[in-house]
Amino acid sequence: MSGDEEPGFFLERACVAILGLGLMGGSLALALRGKVSRLIGIDPHPPTLELAARLRLADDLSATPEGALPQADLVILAAPVRVILQLIEALPGLHPGAPVVIDLGSTKQDILQRMARLPGRFDPLGGHPMCGKERSSLAEAEANLYRGAPFAFVPLPRTTLRARAAAEALAGAIGARPLWLDEWVHDRWVAATSHLPYLLASALAACTPPEAAPLAGPGFRSTTRLASQPAELMMDILMTNRKNVLCALRRVHARLDLFEQLLEAEDYAALQGLLEEGALRRENFLSISPGETR
Repeated sequence: MSGDEEPGFFLERACVAILGLGLMGGSLALALRGKVSRLIGIDPHPPTLELAARLRLADDLSATPEGALPQADLVILAAPVRVILQLIEALPGLHPGAPVVIDLGSTKQDILQRMARLPGRFDPLGGHPMCGKERSSLAEAEANLYRGAPFAFVPLPRTTLRARAAAEALAGAIGARPLWLDEWVHDRWVAATSHLPYLLASALAACTPPEAAPLAGPGFRSTTRLASQPAELMMDILMTNRKNVLCALRRVHARLDLFEQLLEAEDYAALQGLLEEGALRRENFLSISPGETR
């Protein structure tokens, strides 16, 4: 792709490289097959590459970006946050051209700060698709993972119209809904809607007596589902969004304290009022949320 095509970006003519072939990168590759000129998959894990080859995940597969990456018009960083930061640092030595660069990281402030230091020939843009599963391996990947999901895009001041067009084209090709946000807004929102629920699920799973297992029904399973996410992956998220997660934790602490106080006082009328308020707020929240199920 040449610079004189700005602001257009033609995904069907582009060579796309995906760095990281876990759940997110693998699902993205499955969704993009046949929709781009050439698809390159890069992952350092030999068993992952073997599975990718069996799945015919991409036109080219490589354990390292050297040699494969310079062909790409669009580079997608589909790795844990701290690995994305390392990849951004390495990009100038790996790609001599002027690609659009989009990441899929769950937090944005640290990533955008690192992207801002890329040489001017790179065209970077932050991204975060709001979808996933508890398991993060390629074996869990599916072509429809992104369909119907919000895909947050977080531009830098230097992000060009061409990169924005690439992001819109990417979202359209995989059936996601693009949502353009400021990095501070993004990280504050996901702390409340994604990172805090993980911590609550983990706390509930850890605090439930093992002897209660015979009575664990669908409510317990659905409420604690997020606790099964890999701790190493979640540590990346918690470390790079610490302040926002702390604010979200303090809000839920205050509500739990209030529940405790009302139970201690046997003030059941007030307690019922709080529960009804929670139910109403959930309904109102989901009425404006892009999610398809409640």
